[in-house]
Amino acid sequence: MSAGKAVLIAGPTASGKSALALALAEELGGTIINADSMQVYGDLRVITARPTAQEESRAPHRLYGHVDAAENYSVGRWLADVRPVLDETRAAGRVPILTGGTGLYFKALTRGLSAVPPIADDIRARVRARMETEGVAALHAELMRRDPSAQIKPGDRTRVARALEVLDATGRSLADWHREGLPPVLDASTAAKIFLAPERAGSTRCCPP
Repeated sequence: MSAGKAVLIAGPTASGKSALALALAEELGGTIINADSMQVYGDLRVITARPTAQEESRAPHRLYGHVDAAENYSVGRWLADVRPVLDETRAAGRVPILTGGTGLYFKALTRGLSAVPPIADDIRARVRARMETEGVAALHAELMRRDPSAQIKPGDRTRVARALEVLDATGRSLADWHREGLPPVLDASTAAKIFLAPERAGSTRCCPP
């Protein structure tokens, strides 16, 4: 695999992501890059199943434990942090192996991040209450009056509510905000994607005859 490619490894805690990432890093000449929102914190090594110091000595590990636990670390900040790390990894001729259990990080990495500001709780509660009392059809009709460009199906309660919340909070449409968001950092089509889903205790696997 060339350094222009990348490997994305996702899955729940203790599913074997770190072991697989380390094996691939040693085989491919890779750098393991953290994509887990808890493993960024320096004080949480044990409870987050962060790679051990011995594991980290076997291959380069980046963005692990680089944030103080008192800080409020966001996906936007991670996206800003991971871009130069990817550049450095590729410049060194190594394969980036992004590993973690935070789906939002992977989504932002490959799809970009919207610039929509946080929505106040009272606005969110008001729109959701209206959804229950007036119904999705009425709110969709209002959305179409206020934002005719919105491409949301009439029965999609979640997206209709979200679009109205953003309009009420900012006076601007979701489409406007999306145009100002952060672009993707990595092209998903160039990456090998692995999701580890270990069997639950007591479950059985159906085998082919």
